[in-house]
Amino acid sequence: MALDAIGLAEVEDFKAAMRKKHSGARARKEAPSRAALRLRKGSGPPPMSARYINNTLTVLHKLLMLAQEQGIIAHVPRVKLLKTRKPAFDFLTFEEAERLVSHAEPEWRTLLLVAIKTGLREGELMGLQWSDLDLPRGKLQVRRTRTNGQEGLPKGGRERGVDLPASVVDALKEHRHLRGAYVFCQEDGQPLTDGLMRRPLERSLIRASITREQGRIGWHDLRHTYGSHLAMRGVPLKVIQELMGHATIEMTMRYAHLSPETKERAVQQLDAPASQNRAALG
Repeated sequence: MALDAIGLAEVEDFKAAMRKKHSGARARKEAPSRAALRLRKGSGPPPMSARYINNTLTVLHKLLMLAQEQGIIAHVPRVKLLKTRKPAFDFLTFEEAERLVSHAEPEWRTLLLVAIKTGLREGELMGLQWSDLDLPRGKLQVRRTRTNGQEGLPKGGRERGVDLPASVVDALKEHRHLRGAYVFCQEDGQPLTDGLMRRPLERSLIRASITREQGRIGWHDLRHTYGSHLAMRGVPLKVIQELMGHATIEMTMRYAHLSPETKERAVQQLDAPASQNRAALG
């Protein structure tokens, strides 16, 4: 009996000690994680945007196509994307574009002019080399882009040609330097970076007194300026698509509302004299 009594006493002591010990669960309750808080509130993770879902589905579709090419699957099921709202965009008026270039610092003026009058993306401007230019013919070939210090093919994986207006040809001739292969570069010839590109545009906008009630003008808005100005000048959307390197005409349709008079002029051609139509056909 004495032994049993000793054993029971040790058990009771052990239970008492365990009751006094703080468990990890109490510590987690005192400093809960975000996931734990969501579970307590009964709310799950934030919903995914339609654009994020579509990007994921696009990657999935490409993987399925690759699997079919390698004989892993026999058929690629249809992947239907969600309907998304067309993204809003901003652009400079003709007067603002001229003011931006004229107020830019001399060393950045040509870069801004080329951006506005060629529609090149920021990475394509950083990757542009002198070998991509044919100034006597007024041609530019977009062969590469630079993103986060890495060089690769332009968006869409294919090159494209861009015709240059006379103002751009003249500016590039004056800009010609011997610092290296890149048209727009640092003093030592090294290519520009995302960080180095940001401030010159911001300073030029301030000097030109160009502001917006919401947001700010960025490099991609200069690309939108190019597409918008072409549409406002009556250039057909199919031509704008080729010049901007859009994969589909749907991407170019965002500029359609800027050229309603183009359709009006096209319809009026139906009433033109037959002799004029024959002359137009050559």
